[in-house]
Amino acid sequence: MNAPWPTVAIVGVGLVGGSIGRALLARGLAEKVIGVGRSRESLRRAKRTGAITDASLETTAVAEADLVVIATSVATIPELLEQVDAVVRPSTLITDAGSTKASIVAAWERGRKRHRGRFVGSHPLAGSHRRGPEASDPELFAGRVAIVTPAATTPANDVEAVASLWSSLGATVYVMNPREHDKLLAATSHAPHAIAAAIAASTPPAALPFTATGWRDTTRIAAGDAELWADILLDNAGPLAVALARIATVSERILTAIEAGDRRRLVKLLSNAKEVRDAVGS
Repeated sequence: MNAPWPTVAIVGVGLVGGSIGRALLARGLAEKVIGVGRSRESLRRAKRTGAITDASLETTAVAEADLVVIATSVATIPELLEQVDAVVRPSTLITDAGSTKASIVAAWERGRKRHRGRFVGSHPLAGSHRRGPEASDPELFAGRVAIVTPAATTPANDVEAVASLWSSLGATVYVMNPREHDKLLAATSHAPHAIAAAIAASTPPAALPFTATGWRDTTRIAAGDAELWADILLDNAGPLAVALARIATVSERILTAIEAGDRRRLVKLLSNAKEVRDAVGS
């Protein structure tokens, strides 16, 4: 069977981009994976890990691709979409892996009539606090969720094509509008990161030698790249503010119960939290 996407170009071959490349090649979904990046050294590392077969420092390398995936920081994606669209063959399928979607999709839609490519936004809910192609994993998306975020005018065939990419990599695919995505991810990803960072930053230095599993598990994601996460949090500021306010309300209820010595109320609040966490599983 021929690969469904003979030549794939991945712009940004770090953890996510590298994992996409390795998964495509391992599953026989692509014959050639072109990595586009800013550093010769990072591209050499990506090739050494088996994430790509070819490398280029120039965006023009995507011109021969049947599928282009942009896996860079959210702040750079709109401009990279324009650069990619300027050189791809007409009707080339393009997607991204950004953690926010509304601004990216809106930027594309403003120029939809003049665009050459077929862009559909997407976001695989898979990753790590680790960085670089060395952290990539061909099974990163297996058993995970990927969200495809079309605009109202996106053709159904294009949505199905991008959905098939993620399902081919082992993910369970959901389709929703970009704003709904950003609202949900503010609650499940962006607010947790902000809270983890706040816990880590507010821990007294004298207490650090005494951190154990609870502190380490809770703050693990705070070890993520600060520049990347600043872009995500700022780009989703509105929904994130709502999510953080909701957390603050519950935190205030817990604090009030503790200050009042109200064990019954405290147990109820903690039990409610336990039920939510248990429903998600391990």
